Amino acid sequence: MLKTLYTRLALGLFLLLLAVGLLYTFISLYSLREYSASVNQALHQNLAQNLVSDRNLVRDGELDRSALEELFALYMAINPSIEIYLLDLEGTLLSYSADPAKIKRNQVSLAPIRRLMDDMSLYPLLGDDPRSHDRQKVFSVTPVPTADNPEGYLYVVLRGEEYDAAETLARGSKVLEMSAWALLVSLAVAMVAGLTIFRLLTRRLRSLTRLVEEFENSDMSQSPHNTWHNKRWRDKRPVVRDEIDYLGATFDTMAQRIANQIEQLTEKDAQRRHLVAQVSHDLRTPLASMQGYIESLKLRHDRLSPQEQDRFLDIALKEGRRLSRLVDELFELAALEAREKQPVPEPFPLAELVHDVVQKHSQAAQDSQLTLSLSGDPALPTAYADLAMTERVLDNLISNAIAYSPLGGRIDVIVGQAEGKPEVYVQDSGPGIAAQDLAHIFDPFYRGEAPGGAGHAGLGLAIARRIMTLQGGDISVENLASGGASFCIRLPVDAAC
Repeated sequence: MLKTLYTRLALGLFLLLLAVGLLYTFISLYSLREYSASVNQALHQNLAQNLVSDRNLVRDGELDRSALEELFALYMAINPSIEIYLLDLEGTLLSYSADPAKIKRNQVSLAPIRRLMDDMSLYPLLGDDPRSHDRQKVFSVTPVPTADNPEGYLYVVLRGEEYDAAETLARGSKVLEMSAWALLVSLAVAMVAGLTIFRLLTRRLRSLTRLVEEFENSDMSQSPHNTWHNKRWRDKRPVVRDEIDYLGATFDTMAQRIANQIEQLTEKDAQRRHLVAQVSHDLRTPLASMQGYIESLKLRHDRLSPQEQDRFLDIALKEGRRLSRLVDELFELAALEAREKQPVPEPFPLAELVHDVVQKHSQAAQDSQLTLSLSGDPALPTAYADLAMTERVLDNLISNAIAYSPLGGRIDVIVGQAEGKPEVYVQDSGPGIAAQDLAHIFDPFYRGEAPGGAGHAGLGLAIARRIMTLQGGDISVENLASGGASFCIRLPVDAAC
């Protein structure tokens, strides 16, 4: 029942209006009584004094008891709302205009009497009601027979029992009934207005809730086309830029990010499956070759010449080394992907490193009847990267160039700079890379068909790209117009230099 925000807001508004209505009623009734008492006391502040003078209660400086009795009888008939008492100087009742059975206490406190006589503007000032044990009422008082020689007080309760009875009867009158109805109608109008406002305010929140539900029901695998921004534009509603609009914009961003992450996870899972299949294939090939030659050597060793036995062992050893290298590359790529192996950047002269790497591969190039040359601008900016990792990338690029260049071919290593960053080009004279393979050449175990050549697969280029990414550098490839491929690496420089 109270599961929706609108229901809770409606209930909260109802309880708030009910509390406000009750509080308003209590304050209004209390204020009305206080106001009425103040007005009554202000209008009759001299009533006791006027009764003494008008009815000649004092004669020759003495209080006329018979005139007082006549006063009691007269005002009980013509003005039953007041009650008249004669008090001594201690506040004890000496005489009164009431049935003795109705008197509940025979003495009243003199403190409020003295306060009123000292300051006639203290309204409303309440005094003890002799007809009640604890009730107090507004009053008028005057010392008798005179203020200079008081023997007691004429104490007039302005709102006696008859007044209370009439007031109780008036509470059920048409005026109070109309006031009650006016209050109820006002609260009802406020309730309807509040519910309407809440409905309008929560409408956009309900729309946002439906968007979230639609996104959830779509398995969160696709970017939501019905975004909060599009919905606001389609409904032609102004952008308020309040908390709900900010929440909607945040949802759009979050939904897009979740969809992208799910898409990336799906792509990663597909890559993982492809990688497992490729790893299985590339591991199976050298293992099968090793197993075949070793089994042949074992079964036919007595029929093989020593030269054939050595050739079989050399092939098995070559396949074992190939398998070992592949496993090492797998571990290296996994460590780089998991960021277990982080680069330790340091400033170093890139030209010197390239020269050393070229010298290291010069013998292998000669053995393959290839020309390996180094050229370019030696005055390069100081690179800021991991020296060992950079050397690993250069080794891989030059080794690949040697492997895919034909006999008598040429490999050019060119150093230079672009936009203040050092770069190295490794260009070979091989068959190049098929156009459809250029975008995937750095993917792990990607197997493409070289134009006019055999397929190629491995992890070297994937490791090279990961190393360059971790170092904040870049690696790219393109085919040369004259034939062959050109790989380029760009390294960052030290910002402090």
